Amino acid sequence: MSSPPFSLKRRSLLIGCGALVLVSDRALAAPAAPRRLSLRNEHTGETFEGPYRDADGPLPDAMTDLAKFLRDHRANKEGPVDVGTLDFLADILEAVGQSKATILSAFRTPETNAMLAARSLGVAEHSQHLLGRALDVTLPSRLPDAHRSALDLRRGGVGWYPRSHFLHIDTGPLRSWEMFGQNLDGLFAPGARGTRLRTVSQRMQLHRALARRQMLGRK
Repeated sequence: MSSPPFSLKRRSLLIGCGALVLVSDRALAAPAAPRRLSLRNEHTGETFEGPYRDADGPLPDAMTDLAKFLRDHRANKEGPVDVGTLDFLADILEAVGQSKATILSAFRTPETNAMLAARSLGVAEHSQHLLGRALDVTLPSRLPDAHRSALDLRRGGVGWYPRSHFLHIDTGPLRSWEMFGQNLDGLFAPGARGTRLRTVSQRMQLHRALARRQMLGRK
């Protein structure tokens, strides 16, 4: 009889560690050695460095630390920690030979997500950030290579924001998009294509103006 993916003792420790830990079947694949991450939070200046899981599964102390590190800093609220998303990031870093990443956004409360969605077309109403399954990250170098590696891994969502110099990854449905790139046409009403706009705010203003014009034309 085979043993469970990680022991009942470890599972009970995770239950008591104070963090909601999301562990998918894919994330339970035992690594050959303890997996490590070296991360810095752009907004708080906080850091996480060390192992976050081993052959028995997620490390309870690390999950507690990561829940705080990846919290919604605007609301100062912790959310779930998805081990699969951490593995996604670790595999991307390994693929491009990078040892560190900077976290720009992780868990979001509904209030924070709604506020960001009102400001930017790049924020989804039902974002995976709400579930703790998404990370927005930047790297010291080789970020375009990291984007390609994320697509090749086919783990979930991959968003590429080259002008803002960051990458979105999540463990939701398989999909990809690019902001300020060639895949934006579908975000705008007819008539917006071909217009050179520098900021998200300018793009949103044009979109709303065109939509308002079309609505008035139907009256």
